[in-house]
Amino acid sequence: MCHEQWALTMINLLRFFVLIIFKTSLESGILPQKWKSANVVPIFKKRTRNYRANYCPVSLTSVPCKVMESLIKEKLVEFLEKHNIISNSQHGFMSGKSYLTNLLESLECWTKALDDGYGLDIIYLDYRKAFDNVPHKRLIKKLKTYGITGCLRKWIESFLTSRKMKVGIRGTFSEEIEVMSAISGVPQGSVLGPLLLLLFVNDLPRWIVNSMNMFADDTKLWCIIENESDSKSLQKDLDSLANWSQKWMLEFNFSKCKVMHVGHKLNTKYLKNDTDGDMELSAVQEEKDLGVLFTSDLKASTLCTKSAAKARRIIGMVRLNFKRLDKNDFLVIYKTYIRPHLEYCIQAWSPHLIKDIQCLERVQKSATNLIPALKKYNYIDRLKKLGLMTLQIKRVRGDMIQVYKIMTGKDKIDREQLFQLADSNYALRGHSLKIRKDRRHLDIRKHFSRKRVVNTWNKLPQHVVDAPSVNSFKNRLDN
Repeated sequence: MCHEQWALTMINLLRFFVLIIFKTSLESGILPQKWKSANVVPIFKKRTRNYRANYCPVSLTSVPCKVMESLIKEKLVEFLEKHNIISNSQHGFMSGKSYLTNLLESLECWTKALDDGYGLDIIYLDYRKAFDNVPHKRLIKKLKTYGITGCLRKWIESFLTSRKMKVGIRGTFSEEIEVMSAISGVPQGSVLGPLLLLLFVNDLPRWIVNSMNMFADDTKLWCIIENESDSKSLQKDLDSLANWSQKWMLEFNFSKCKVMHVGHKLNTKYLKNDTDGDMELSAVQEEKDLGVLFTSDLKASTLCTKSAAKARRIIGMVRLNFKRLDKNDFLVIYKTYIRPHLEYCIQAWSPHLIKDIQCLERVQKSATNLIPALKKYNYIDRLKKLGLMTLQIKRVRGDMIQVYKIMTGKDKIDREQLFQLADSNYALRGHSLKIRKDRRHLDIRKHFSRKRVVNTWNKLPQHVVDAPSVNSFKNRLDN
């Protein structure tokens, strides 16, 4: 037997043994103890580095366990989507949904309210260590109500309990100990953990009457403020969520929950009833929502300034640590570390003021000067030689790609909420997916994604919007 045949035989034999282990584990509802032993790595989150609460523990579990988790998650998500179990307000860890779809849906409601002459109050909620505090018995109870029973439920219960861990820092590990939270918590860093958390908070929208959007445990709710009774309605929702928190034993950290008043001057105070007395939610003028900084006027100027500042700091670090850069090295560094700061979720907050557009463009212009061989060329020629485009053109391209995903159902977002198809007579003069234009009053609405993209999208030829896939659409659009 030749070496290649022997290797293929061994691979097939290994696959067979792994299949036996997976099948036995699922049918018995028991995981091997080695699969439940984790190396915990502390990941720094924010603030000071010498305070342990500012680190997030991530569990690095065995590869075979992750593979089996992936197989279970795939079938579980298929089951959940087939029976429409996941709330439409949830955008986390679901195919066709993302940070961007969450922000686009939210901003559509917010900008429409402002354009109609109303204000709104947005409450940002914060759980108290959500991953660590999900109670196992209540989670299993919820899984049963969703139809997850039998061997799979038993397997998930075994997956959550009797876990061991050891902490590793810079290659040094502590002694292995049994996880103290035997009755609560889902392992961070696992494949199934985020989905289990998502299922635990899935019923949250049923407890409120106003609007809500979630990305796993990141939750915000809002109410359009026409009169004082609307504020009372939002306060009732807050009270209902506090009751949910007590019932399901997943506490909100109300000291970190915040309210942002947008488009009105009512200084409404929202309270959380606590055993120690009423706790008032702090009002803020700006808040970071899924990585995007929003201000109370919903304008992009502050975000543009801060994004540009972050990117410039990276450019400064590159300039100090790299004496000479060629084209290939620059493109890797620029696309990986610099440009993401300038275009993260840009379809949701794309700037329209000239000063903001130029603020971002100057950063890319400065970055291209890192290559000594290209300094003799002007900015546009440098971009051509690097195969880049201006950020403004790239934003238009990104807008078209996002509209294509929404219009063709590749992003699972309510298309009618964002775009309405033009009537048949208007559509005859162009492609079949033309978008209807409607009136708007304020710049904030005029330059929001829904309005900003209409003219450009409607001018695209039929063969471009008929692209069968996103990559095909990109190629046809570029050509």
